[in-house]
This record gives sequence, C-alpha cells and structure tokens, in this order.
Amino acid sequence: MSTPHVSNLSFPFGSVDPDGRLHWASESQSVREVIWNILLTRPGERLMRPQFGAGLHDYLHRPNNQTTRQLIADVVRNAISRWETRIHLQEVNVTSTPDQLNEVTLSIRYRLRSSGESEQLDLGLTLG
Repeated sequence: MSTPHVSNLSFPFGSVDPDGRLHWASESQSVREVIWNILLTRPGERLMRPQFGAGLHDYLHRPNNQTTRQLIADVVRNAISRWETRIHLQEVNVTSTPDQLNEVTLSIRYRLRSSGESEQLDLGLTLG
C-alpha cells in the first residue's frame, strides 16, 4: 500500500517540502500578515476577541479631511499596538494623495523586536 504524496498544501500552512516538512512564514512575513489581519478585521467580527481589529472598512465612506485621516491613524496605531506585540510601532501616517482627492495613503513603520529590523507597510485607501 503506498501513501499519497501531498505536493501542494496552502491553508493554513505554506507548503510541504519533499521530506514532508512544513514551511512556515518568516517572522517578518508573519508580522506583515497579522498587521493586514488587524487592519481589515472589524471590532466585533472575531469570536472570543470582540475588540480585535482596526475596522478600516468603517472609514471608506467618510470624507477625505484632516479629521478622518487622524481618526484612521489613531485607530490603526491603537489596534496594532494592542494586538501585534512582536513589533515596536514607530510611526503611523495617513496622507492625502495629491492627484486623487478621494485617496489616502496609510504608511506604517515598525521595527521587529527580535531582530531590530525596520519594516514599512503602505496601503492606499479610497474614501468618500
């Protein structure tokens, strides 16, 4: 009796090598994935952790003004600081895109606590 060969496994794992070992995401990639998860999850959406998430979707229909940009920066800063403890959050900026009146850029700069490596994550959002 032969055992089946698994060549492609994607969820929740990365991939399986020829020896049958699982490849996990690097810490840098794992942190980036968790930040995306925090940004895109609405508070109350996750069972057993009702405060988890930044809920960026809630800001998509608001006007592109200083108040909205500051609210986005504050909620992102608070959510990432609370839920991703493997990093030191250095800066969260939300800026208008000069040539598109309804677009903003969310920039998150952080340092991995384990290695001291600096990273940046940028996300474009269309508002109002």
